Formats: sequence, structure tokens, C-alpha cells
Amino acid sequence: MKLRTTLIKNAHIVTDGKTIKGDILIEGNYIKEINDSISAKSADVHVLDAEGKYVLPGAIDDQVHFREPGLTQKANIETESRAAIAGGITSFIEMPNTNPQTTTVEKLEEKFDIAAKTSYANYSFMFGGTNDNLEEILKVDPKSVAGLKLFLGSSTGNMLVDDPAVLENIFKSTDMVISVHCEDEATIKKNLQEHIDKFGDDIPLKYHPIIRSEEACYISSSRAIELAKKTGARLHVFHLSTGKETNLFSNKIPLKDKKITAEVCIHHLWFSDEDYDKKGTLIKWNPAVKTKEDRDQLWEALLDGRIDVIATDHAPHTKEEKNNVYTKAPSGGPLVQHAIPAMLEMYHKGKISIEKVVEKMCHNPAILFQVEKRGYVKEGYFADLVLVDLNNPWTVKKDNILYKCGWSPFEGATFKSRITHTFLNGALVYQNGKFNEVKAAKRLTFDR
Repeated sequence: MKLRTTLIKNAHIVTDGKTIKGDILIEGNYIKEINDSISAKSADVHVLDAEGKYVLPGAIDDQVHFREPGLTQKANIETESRAAIAGGITSFIEMPNTNPQTTTVEKLEEKFDIAAKTSYANYSFMFGGTNDNLEEILKVDPKSVAGLKLFLGSSTGNMLVDDPAVLENIFKSTDMVISVHCEDEATIKKNLQEHIDKFGDDIPLKYHPIIRSEEACYISSSRAIELAKKTGARLHVFHLSTGKETNLFSNKIPLKDKKITAEVCIHHLWFSDEDYDKKGTLIKWNPAVKTKEDRDQLWEALLDGRIDVIATDHAPHTKEEKNNVYTKAPSGGPLVQHAIPAMLEMYHKGKISIEKVVEKMCHNPAILFQVEKRGYVKEGYFADLVLVDLNNPWTVKKDNILYKCGWSPFEGATFKSRITHTFLNGALVYQNGKFNEVKAAKRLTFDR
């Protein structure tokens, strides 16, 4: 079979901390050559002129909830991975709190089977830890999955691990990256009861970050870090939401040598508690969006290297579910389609360089999870590439939202930057708002 060949000409290529002007030759699944100027050797080569556009590596989102199996009224792997491709996210790592939960090897393989048939993007999954599945955790081949996920505060699908002895045992027993959701359950329960006593079920949304407080986050994340230091476990703390927590992390050594790492999500960098009055439950997340001061400190830690990764925690619910009173409205929102445009908006505002966006959304997830041959624009790497027009404004509206749930917390926002093309494993899968229905997604592999 003849290899598919594409030549991208005149691009601003963003990789490895710099932007260079040049051409990229894609042959089959891989980047064959990057040079100042490459000429097409035959008429069969598809030439794409990227003059004025930026080429980024496809982003790797290390934390998504695509809701399949069991919660597919909200989302599924097909719909959400399609939205991700339109948003320039070419690889995702999906979470275990589905129904049934991904807490046995058998259930894990079932999810891989679904993704192999329906995913538009490259895929992997996290295995879920519970209070009683250590035996199953030990059966998992670390080369076959992204890592282990533990909920140290309850979230959708209640997979709370709250037995200290079990937790220590898990930390001691696995070499996998252990990713954790850190919120202290006892603190949240106490705060929630106080607010229910005062307001009933219809608690004003502005109290969400007081119920799921800075203290709840800090108690839990500091304990997890203490345990990781004691046991030597490889710990990754998901979705930091407070300035106080950022002081638990270090930027003194390169990411590849770190045993304890951190992530921040788009919503904690974009929104603050001042947005609750307008956005209501649409920005109800766990952990909660907190104060402007917290947001500023998260930005500071992101830029100085204490926070390693930007992710989405894409977690859709139906609008009907979201339109409930506080105690019944679930936490989480859809983000994969709008994450890169949102971060590029921050580039336009002078908050972050485009090279730093690529470092935190492409390079660092690849380093942290040891993803093979992805996350960079490099010869010999898979051709997961995203072309961006930095000056092509568009507004998020109902009719251009691709999530199955049909809404976005960014609805009404105008972004200056538009993703025009997405290549996945060398195939052009998305172009100017249209999908090319080619089967190009692959299971992520890990260099471990």
C-alpha cells in the first residue's frame, strides 16, 4: 500500500520552546522531515500552504470524562473525541468513574474496545482504585494504561478511597503514576450541612467554593504528598484550584525527574468566584472555581514550573441536570473543544507565550505519562499536528458546539484564534469546520 504523503509549507512551527518558520513532510503516520524548505518529490504529495498559520503538536489531555459506558445520555467516546479533534486535542486519557466503574481489568478492556471502534482521537484510560480492589490494580500492565486514578474526595460516580491503610498500601504497591482528586470529604460534609441548615437545597452558587473550600483541598493534597514522600510513589495531583496548594510543589528539577507533579485546568485559569452570579451551575466544578487571588497564584505557579500540565477535566452533564438546585446539580462541564482557543486567548492578552501553552498542553503530558512519540513536532514522531490561525475570530454559539450535551461555559465568548486543520497519525481528520471521516485514531503506547 502506498504511503499517504503531505507537505505542509511555510508554517510557524512551535515545538521545544521555540517557533521556527519551515516545512513539514508527513509520510504515512509519521513526521518524515522538518526543514527550512522542502519540495514535493512527486505529484502524489498533498501540499498544504500554511502561510501565516502556526503548527502546534496535537494536545494531550490527561484528564477527561467521556461518560461511556453507562452515562451516555451526557456524552460518549465518539461525540467527545470528535469535539476534541475540532479543538486541537489529538490524544486523551479518560477517567474510571463510568458505570460500571473501570476498576477491573475486564472493564478496562471493554473501554479500550469501545474506543478502538468509535474514537476520533488517540486514546488511553486510567484504571480506578477503590477501597477494595488492590488485587486488580496489581494485575494491570503499566505499559498498557496511562496510570491509576484515585478519588480522595467524592465526585461523580462516588469512587472515594477513604481508608488510610488501603491508601498507603496502594501507594506502596504500584509503579504507575497515581493521579489524585484531592478534597477532604469530612471538611466538605461539615460545610455542606451548615449551608443546608441555612438555605435548604437551594444554596446560592457563590457558596460552592466555601463548601468545597481551600482548607478541604489543602488538607487532602498535603496528605497525599506526605504519603507519596513516605512511600516513594509517583504522584500527580489533578486540578489544583487554590493558591495555597501551589506551595506544596517544586520547580527545582526537570519534569522527567519529578516524583510529585501537578496539573491545573482551563476553568481554574479562566473563571473566578465573581462569575457564579452570571454562570451559575454551568461553572460548578469539583474542586470549585475559587477567588481571583487563587487564580492569579495558579497562573504564577504554572508559569514558574511548579504546575506542570494544563488539562480540561472535561466532564459533561445534560443542561437538564445542570438546571437543578445546588444540592442536585452535578459538578463538571465540557471543555475539550474550547481549551486551546481559550489558552491562545490568554496568549493574545499577554498572560502566556504560545511556546509555554505548547509545553504545558503537549510536551509535558507526554513526558509525565511517558507517552511514546507524541506531544512534539519532531522527525520520527507521530504526525499529530494542529494548524492555528491566530487572527480569525469566532464566537462560541449553540450551533457550533460539538459536545453531546449541547452547551458550553464559554457560550457567548469570542476567541481570536481558530483551529483550521487537525492531523492525526498523518491523516487530515479535520479541516475548516468539517470532519474527514477517516479512521486514524490509535491506542496510546507508553515508553516504560
